[in-house]
Amino acid sequence: MGNFFNKLWTFFKAPVGVILSTNLFWHIVILALGIPFNSIVSGAILILDILIAIILRNQIIYFFSQFVLPIQNPNDRKAIFARVRNFETGKRGAALFIKNGRVITHKGELEKRNPGVILLDTASALVLRTDTEIRDTVGPGVKFTAKGEYIAGSVDLRIQHQNIGLGEHDKNSPHRAQQTLALTRDGFEISAALGIQFRIKRPAEKLPSESGVLSQYGYDPRAVRNAIMNELVVVNADGKHTRMEWNRLPAHLVVNLWREYVRKFKLDDLLTTNAVSGLQTIEEMINKRVKNPQVVALDDTGLPTGEWLDSREYIHLQARGVEILDVRIHNVYLDSAIENSKIEAWNPEWLKFAEKEATLLKEQEALIETAAREEASKKFALLVSEKFSHKPVALQQTPFKTLQLLLEPLREFIIKESNAKNDLEKELKKLDEILKWLLENNPDADSATRRRA
Repeated sequence: MGNFFNKLWTFFKAPVGVILSTNLFWHIVILALGIPFNSIVSGAILILDILIAIILRNQIIYFFSQFVLPIQNPNDRKAIFARVRNFETGKRGAALFIKNGRVITHKGELEKRNPGVILLDTASALVLRTDTEIRDTVGPGVKFTAKGEYIAGSVDLRIQHQNIGLGEHDKNSPHRAQQTLALTRDGFEISAALGIQFRIKRPAEKLPSESGVLSQYGYDPRAVRNAIMNELVVVNADGKHTRMEWNRLPAHLVVNLWREYVRKFKLDDLLTTNAVSGLQTIEEMINKRVKNPQVVALDDTGLPTGEWLDSREYIHLQARGVEILDVRIHNVYLDSAIENSKIEAWNPEWLKFAEKEATLLKEQEALIETAAREEASKKFALLVSEKFSHKPVALQQTPFKTLQLLLEPLREFIIKESNAKNDLEKELKKLDEILKWLLENNPDADSATRRRA
């Protein structure tokens, strides 16, 4: 009963219900007042009012619905008009927003299968399907869904960053340690923190989507479709089958490569600092395996064999529409007992290395100091001999005049470079005192010159 009255109230709130209820009330008033009326004319007016109300309602909905979404063509205007017009009914479809590859929705919205609408930001793309077939691949912009269509999967077009294994703050997390646990050739367990950058493969040239939106991240419909639909099935340790989503594939491949290459090296080879370490070789080989169709094979001791092999990891990534940009090995963790023993063994080597470096630094310091002293001596000699180097100077009868000619350029240089520095001011005063003494004791100087000094 309550449902009936709710539907009846909804009807009377609609334009047709308002017109019918108004006409019914008006004719009741006329009958009560005994005013005669023509039923045919009243019926015609009622029908005309209903038609005008329906037309006006549709035109108003058509006009204002164009501002609900950023649509750009007449077909989209008709589609949004149909969705808004049916919004009050129970036949409307899903209205969804996709942000950074994630579906933003209300409860129960995804279960609607009538014609709906999806708005995607510039970093999102998806694939639509029905219960029986795969439909369109959709890029950034607006997409109007047909009856029976729903989202098969969505992706984030931005560069993705993923860290696997133990981080600096996860040393007490056994689960994260197991993610990258590997065994060396001499039987030692080792874990690492692996950093991966990857993304959905981008086209060579950025083109707009069907909605006319040009994404700064690039949109390749084929890559998006492959990433969502070409899912791998992984058999777990307990025998269960799990479907692997596109953003889990890079980590899966990188971890397997990490374990494959760690088995080729002894622990000491991984951590050596004499040349290129085993960890550097592993990092380089992992990047080559995920970025190139062919790579040089390594033997069981980690040395190149010269044989070129197809990279299965690269093939898998291409088939899924995914590309790995970079792989980095950040940190390496050993069992605490092994780590302590290695540190004890390395301490003497580090001490020898430090002493050797200190000796080299002292030698370099001495060489630099000697070279600087020689350079300063040359500059000093050129400076004080300035008045003797450009033009001939008459032979002086006394050494006082010679000393004066040598000291005057030095005094001028100090005045120019002093800039009120205390040390240079002190040196300048000393030179002034020496020059004064020379003038006072120079027998060739006249009395007027001595008085000025």
